[in-house]
Amino acid sequence: MSLPSPGELRRLACSAATACTPRLVEAFRTAPDGLQLSTKRNTHDLVTVHDRATEDELVRLLGAAVPGSRFVGEEGGARGTDTGHDAGPLASPGPRTLPGPLPSSGPGRLEWIVDPIDGTANFAHGFAMFSISIAAAVDGEVVAGVVLDPVNGLEFSADDSGAYLNGERFGAGRADRAPAEGNGDAGIARDESALNLVTSYPSAEALAVDGPAALERFGRLVDTYATVRRTVSGALELAYTAIGWADVTLGVDTNPWDVGVGQLLVDRAGGHYLGLFYDTHGPERRPAHLAPCYVAVAPGRTAPTAVRVLEETVTARRAAGYTR
Repeated sequence: MSLPSPGELRRLACSAATACTPRLVEAFRTAPDGLQLSTKRNTHDLVTVHDRATEDELVRLLGAAVPGSRFVGEEGGARGTDTGHDAGPLASPGPRTLPGPLPSSGPGRLEWIVDPIDGTANFAHGFAMFSISIAAAVDGEVVAGVVLDPVNGLEFSADDSGAYLNGERFGAGRADRAPAEGNGDAGIARDESALNLVTSYPSAEALAVDGPAALERFGRLVDTYATVRRTVSGALELAYTAIGWADVTLGVDTNPWDVGVGQLLVDRAGGHYLGLFYDTHGPERRPAHLAPCYVAVAPGRTAPTAVRVLEETVTARRAAGYTR
């Protein structure tokens, strides 16, 4: 049976994210005890009771809408058809459902890549910069998805037709050539000093790996760009870049759920996304959302300094034996 079209997948993702919005809005800026805040890898990596509950609800809704779906989530890992596991411990069904079910996706062809709260640290600290991110990948390629900001009511979504904000299309359309190469010549040349850049580099983990070089690179970004912001919400940073509210985003050591929808939004809006892997020096043919490092540039901008900083970081990591 045929797969749902990218447009149908986008609508399903939007509906699932919208269904989970009330819970997060109600929980936002409530007493810390209600969040049941804890840590994962370290004190910088926070998780709340709402992260797993939201992911479970998204898995339930999307799995019911498209039987045979697989899932990769930040909290629950891999679930579904090809993993040998069921959908995991799901939240109580409640009254919410999605239209459907649609035809089965076939064994493992459709994978939903889910981040239930992208920007958990912001959510936990009452800072309104977090989102629900859902990407739909068919045969390994992301074709649709949504980044939904529950507090500010911003729904960024994309499919094969374009990029959308709250249902209205934006951007110049899909870029008509490949993303910027190492010389950073994407888009129309503009003075970098007029641009704003968002990044979470260097994180505490990056400082431990890269040492003083990380701070030097960050200083170069601060010196070059009009503003450098650390908002710690990768999905929204890329959505803002797609629409042009941010000019450049630089990411290091990201995961597919951090960038799955964002890289598609940038591409569909007519921007440029340069993804780099540690284990290759040549042309990259793996899907962009799997790359651990990237520079994204809004339509009509160019960011050679950010590209150089990324390339220097990746080159040093390769020399140190990184292989991802």
